[in-house]
Amino acid sequence: MIRALAIAAALMLFALASLPAGAAELVMFDRKGCPWCAKWHAEIGVEGYARSPEARTAPLRVYLVGTPMPADIKRLTPIIGTPTFVLMDNGVEVDRFEGYPGKAVFYGRLQLALDRLTGADKQYKTIIVQ
Repeated sequence: MIRALAIAAALMLFALASLPAGAAELVMFDRKGCPWCAKWHAEIGVEGYARSPEARTAPLRVYLVGTPMPADIKRLTPIIGTPTFVLMDNGVEVDRFEGYPGKAVFYGRLQLALDRLTGADKQYKTIIVQ
């Protein structure tokens, strides 16, 4: 399982190297022994996410907490819990969400983050009921 994850992560890094500079990406912070991370990998996984429409807008990078991080990741606000998903654009954090309550909630929350990235969230209107 760990070897397959390492191979998938290496393939994702290779794919990211071919992206244009400034492309958006989703960064997942994973931790060994994290049951919610394991659940994400079992239900979605790196390869499953790579096949999703969301991956075309924001490809995935997975980092294990406690391993050396590249400079662009080190300057993020510290990661408290795992999994934590950070949507980045041009090296800047756009949005983040923590935890994994299930596939539908993950993709729903990710869509909200992508809407924020593209500005589509500006179309939402707040309705106040009195």
